[in-house]
Amino acid sequence: MKLQWLGHSCFLIEAEGYTAVFDPYQDGSVPGLAPLRVAADAVFCSHGHGDHNAKELVTLSGRAFPLTVETLPTYHDDKHGLLRGKNTIHILHGEGMRAAHLGDLGHMPNRKTLDALRGVDALLIPVGGHFTIDAAQARAVANEVGARVVFPMHYRKDGMGFDVIGPVEAFTALCGDVHIYDSDTFELSADTPAQTAVMTYGK
Repeated sequence: MKLQWLGHSCFLIEAEGYTAVFDPYQDGSVPGLAPLRVAADAVFCSHGHGDHNAKELVTLSGRAFPLTVETLPTYHDDKHGLLRGKNTIHILHGEGMRAAHLGDLGHMPNRKTLDALRGVDALLIPVGGHFTIDAAQARAVANEVGARVVFPMHYRKDGMGFDVIGPVEAFTALCGDVHIYDSDTFELSADTPAQTAVMTYGK
């Protein structure tokens, strides 16, 4: 399974010869990011905000998408959606592995959701706070889930991201297994060791 970080919360995941984009962002919606233009077989959005819902910027192949994508209902805040609405977690099943994209999760998930996420191979999790869970909450979720590889997203770094959200270092400081990659792409296999993987945008 190949995961490419396209910036902010946008990922392209390839498995079994098919590709899916998660949470594409509108042009100009996220400071420091170039306009997004990408092709894939499917696109999924966690919620309707502009930095997560630019389906029209993903050119679809027209092929049927045979991979299973499980959805889990959550909220964009800790007030049952009263502040920012609902959020959908997507879990992609492929090549005998599961990759979970948490979107703009804004609260500690309930036991049913945590159980559904337990043991995922890849956990794509927001860590910046303000609009989502913060670094400490993200670490608690990752620990509870027991994900093999954790990919932080939705943070501020090197001129990229919203000023009001925290830097990725606030999250990595809480992790003992951090690997920083000079690439935006990560190849995940059954043999990949447990770690927190920080990728580099645009490389």
